[in-house]
Amino acid sequence: MARSPRSSRATRAGSSDGPTTAATVALAAAGVPFTPHAYHHDAASTNFGAEAADALGIEPERVFKTLMVDTDQGLAVGIVSVSSQLDVKSLAGAVGAKRGTMAEPAVAERKSGYVVGGISPFGQKTPLPTVLDDLALLFDTIYVSGGRRGFDIEVSPDDLLAVTGGQLATIRRE
Repeated sequence: MARSPRSSRATRAGSSDGPTTAATVALAAAGVPFTPHAYHHDAASTNFGAEAADALGIEPERVFKTLMVDTDQGLAVGIVSVSSQLDVKSLAGAVGAKRGTMAEPAVAERKSGYVVGGISPFGQKTPLPTVLDDLALLFDTIYVSGGRRGFDIEVSPDDLLAVTGGQLATIRRE
């Protein structure tokens, strides 16, 4: 898979194109360019990543979901492509834990400040150890939730890691 070209519509840091969310505020404060992508969210949809890929007309491998895991070392965030599944054990190992389980949705919402299906890696209420799956490096930019259902942010993987203080690891299973 070749790296996809950067979008020519990247906003300047601080641009107000699209809704303002804690995620866009965090990116603007960090001086990171991003491209907002709003789309109509179908309230009946529960496969949020596939819905985003379809609505935005992009390949699912480029849309990444933000998931919270409860490890024996505390909560952690894993970011994987919607075309993959999170390998919870690999994520736990990446943050120095031995085991983990998916966090309860109510915990993920409370700690992130976002609703499930709209959890962004940016601007979370409680900063947590964050791991981005290395598949992201196949692309110049990836799409992650912008902090609400029906809103994604296009950003470079390097900028995502810089803003979140995250690390890169293989945390997916296909």
